[in-house]
Amino acid sequence: MLMFNQGCVTQRSVPFWTVGNPLVDPFGGAVLPKIDSLEVARIIAWAAHEGYCEATSAHDDDLVPWNPEQPEDDLDPSSPVYRKLRELKAILDEAGLSFNTITCSLHGNTLFRNGGLTNPDPELRRLARLKVERTIRIGHFFGARYYTYWVARDGFEVPAIVDWKEVYNWLADGLDHVYDYIKEQKLDNYVGATVEPKPNEPRGQMFLPTSGHAVGFICGKLKHPEFWGVNPELLQHESMALLNAVMTVGYLCSMNRLSFLHFGCQIKAQFDNDFPPLIGPEGLKETVMMFVALREIGWKGVVEYDCHMLRAEGDPNDSIGCRKQFIKDSTRALGIALALAERIRPQELAKLTQSAADLTSIVQMCALPEPRLTR
Repeated sequence: MLMFNQGCVTQRSVPFWTVGNPLVDPFGGAVLPKIDSLEVARIIAWAAHEGYCEATSAHDDDLVPWNPEQPEDDLDPSSPVYRKLRELKAILDEAGLSFNTITCSLHGNTLFRNGGLTNPDPELRRLARLKVERTIRIGHFFGARYYTYWVARDGFEVPAIVDWKEVYNWLADGLDHVYDYIKEQKLDNYVGATVEPKPNEPRGQMFLPTSGHAVGFICGKLKHPEFWGVNPELLQHESMALLNAVMTVGYLCSMNRLSFLHFGCQIKAQFDNDFPPLIGPEGLKETVMMFVALREIGWKGVVEYDCHMLRAEGDPNDSIGCRKQFIKDSTRALGIALALAERIRPQELAKLTQSAADLTSIVQMCALPEPRLTR
């Protein structure tokens, strides 16, 4: 197994959705041409060969299309889905890549426009459950360590019509079924499952908006909380709610719930920017201090890029090259953040006032000489 093992990071993961993203936004169509999942796999394999990553992840829809009328096509040797999954695995295996997590896409298909596991229509909840089962099987085929529930469209815009007596029970039933299905099928590749919270977008409000909500739900509603952790997306998702990444990782580690980390950059209180790590007008200090906190706590695990290149950087005339550059930029950013974090020496700050400690940590991070205070 390929390993990185620098600082708190055991592996760096480049997921399919980050590389294949065609850079659509609400006000403009795709900048880049859509590329097939086999081409995405080849780009990620290139990154592994170059030493930029050790793992990958995917939504089910990133890999193969879904037909609700063929819920078990992944098990049919005569189906195109069955054959394509094997082509994809051959590419990833040749590059030595491991598979970090598999996520069921319950947001893309218009059937789930009013939610997946919390959809008020029981037939659509049944379809969502079947899609989740198929995704778990696909993850097993690739040897995924985790199954991830991203909140997707499980949320609302109009609270007056939400069935508040049942909606969290529906969600708990759906996630309990993840555990039951994995155990019933003896899919022992899975070391656990995770919840990835998000406060809004694509829905106006989500039922599990923050890491605190996710931990509370896991501990209070699920039958097997020991199987479940959280993979926060930092800085993005918590920053959308004006929360701080350092507090988030500190809290999750104290609760023993930080399974792995989704990584990118964000402007506070905005829509989901999904900037590459360290890119944009803010977030450097928060990112570095997040890794300082993880180091001091002693956490080690996978850091997975969950972002995309800036829309302005998408080059339709070199759609493969710009995707490769995005991977290089993200990998460089993680290296910079880890290097800056290593400069911070908390033991030298303990006896200072809080303001002096903060300023001294900046001097340490930037490797500056102490500035002159007088003329």
